Amino acid sequence: MPQVKYNFTDVASLQTVDKDTTIDVIGILKEVGEVSQITSKTTSKPYDKRELTLVDNTGFSVRLTIWGKTASSFDTPQDSVIAFKGVKVSDFGGRSLSLLSSGTMTVDPDIDESHRLKGWYDAEGRQSNYASHANMGSSAGGGRKEEYKTIQAVRDENLGMDETKTDYFTLKATVIYVKQDNIAYPACQTEGCNKKVLENNPGEWRCEKCDKTWDRPEYRYIMSVNVSDHTGQIWISTFDDVGRMIMGMTANELTALKEENEKAYQDKVTEANCNTWVFRCRAKMDSFQETTRYVMPCVT
Repeated sequence: MPQVKYNFTDVASLQTVDKDTTIDVIGILKEVGEVSQITSKTTSKPYDKRELTLVDNTGFSVRLTIWGKTASSFDTPQDSVIAFKGVKVSDFGGRSLSLLSSGTMTVDPDIDESHRLKGWYDAEGRQSNYASHANMGSSAGGGRKEEYKTIQAVRDENLGMDETKTDYFTLKATVIYVKQDNIAYPACQTEGCNKKVLENNPGEWRCEKCDKTWDRPEYRYIMSVNVSDHTGQIWISTFDDVGRMIMGMTANELTALKEENEKAYQDKVTEANCNTWVFRCRAKMDSFQETTRYVMPCVT
């Protein structure tokens, strides 16, 4: 069978998608509701429905409704990755989704987006709190707009300073410096693991979690980046997907470049400066160091 082609919209971006638009979405199954029934107004026939809650690495959750036999027979375990093709966007309760009769649902698909999402969830997403579109007000007429913050507004509003909650905001800023210390770390090659491995002997990299030894690690970005706008500067922490976008290459490629040619490596890191991005950020208090970390799970 030919592989399904997806054009995913991330969960945070649903705020900018017009009502009744048909999209594809992928996420971690966070919650599964019970089966219920509604009666169609047009046919007077009863239909089964079930509400699912999906989350992704943008720090948002969304409610997605499945119908009929798909709903009644649904037995996918929580924390699975599910890809949906052909879901309709609704503005009911903020933003919600509904699987169309012509749509499809695939559990743990063998695609890059699924592997990255599972790796992120196992590494940090499982313990995260998520913002809901239901908590966000709508604009009059048309689609919704994401609320952008300036760096000064982030500071003035003390975003991320409340230990009891996590704040989310969107920031348009320019990269002015990439900290080169610990720009990447050696990770396990097992799909979805992403845990740091240690080189016990030359050519022997050990993952304690998977109980496996590899001849080489899979390097992953964990970058500290200083960004600025017209109101100030701020440090943000980035992970592998974002690092690839900012650097224009994988962490494996950048690490190899450093080993082969230090000047070329320095030039490549410098190239990342002066580029402007839209950052979707999650700010939370680091209770270990009593500092605020602005964690950026996604850039566009």
